[in-house]
Amino acid sequence: MKRRIAFLLLLVCLLALPIRADTIRWVDFDADYDSLRYAMEQDIATFEQEKHISWIDILALAACRTGGKCGLASVKKATEDLKSDRSPQEILGENAKYFNYYHEAYDAALGGLLGSYAIQVEGEWKPAYGLKAFSPVAAGYGYSHFEDFGVSRSYGFARRHLGNDLMGGLGTPIVAVEGGVVEVMGWNQYGGWRVGIRSFDSRRYYYYAHLQKDHPFAEGLQEGDMVQAGDLIGFMGRTGYSTKENVNNIECVHLHFGMELIFDERQKECNSEIWIDVYDIVRLLSQHRSSLQKTPQGWKRVYPYQDLDVKIFPDS
Repeated sequence: MKRRIAFLLLLVCLLALPIRADTIRWVDFDADYDSLRYAMEQDIATFEQEKHISWIDILALAACRTGGKCGLASVKKATEDLKSDRSPQEILGENAKYFNYYHEAYDAALGGLLGSYAIQVEGEWKPAYGLKAFSPVAAGYGYSHFEDFGVSRSYGFARRHLGNDLMGGLGTPIVAVEGGVVEVMGWNQYGGWRVGIRSFDSRRYYYYAHLQKDHPFAEGLQEGDMVQAGDLIGFMGRTGYSTKENVNNIECVHLHFGMELIFDERQKECNSEIWIDVYDIVRLLSQHRSSLQKTPQGWKRVYPYQDLDVKIFPDS
């Protein structure tokens, strides 16, 4: 209960803040898998060096030069330039005026995916730096997906598809990509049984939809709960497209996974929400899967996990 009250108070405070004149109102996220992976690897490789090169800086610098299209060649060039003693602004010259926008936009999209974490192996906590977010599909479970962001949808009204559909088996365990607070869960006629999780920094809202009929959610999960990245949140299904609860009206078993960026709370529920194409992010996350185990006492993680960058999460 205390967690829920604290979260509600935080939302009230955020809603009371005025909208900045320079608040970002649209993000055309266009960094492909190869670019994301290369930038991430450079960030990890330089983490303990005297000059740590952030993947956000790399991508923002590349985006400034290309109008937002972060191809691999531009990302490699940005990486080499950032190895010098010059700041991104000095490197960009007259284009430096765009750097803050791209940096804020890419940091909002990717800021919680890379960092310091620890996993517990044989009773010992092992710290590491790297990809700390997880694929939404648990380890050991297959899935397929393709680039489907923006494809038309017609149920209810004509609209665009604002996520990535991951096709898999009924009952496949679905996990939290990033740690955060369960902001919404329950039935929605479009998404069926769904869970919405807000990242701890409040900038990312993760949407997991079409969960399993009759048993959609992880045991005991409630709105207001805090979850760690990789925690079980539900099971893949095909619910939705019905005003009646607990109905399978989706043809194919799949998870609809979406990410909304929020720079101001008034952007959360409106006609100009900022949803980005997560297909290449899902590809990147596929190399980091959360291992779960079903026991007589229920599902549990094989390797307990701690996000070392998040201080508000209670000690386990």
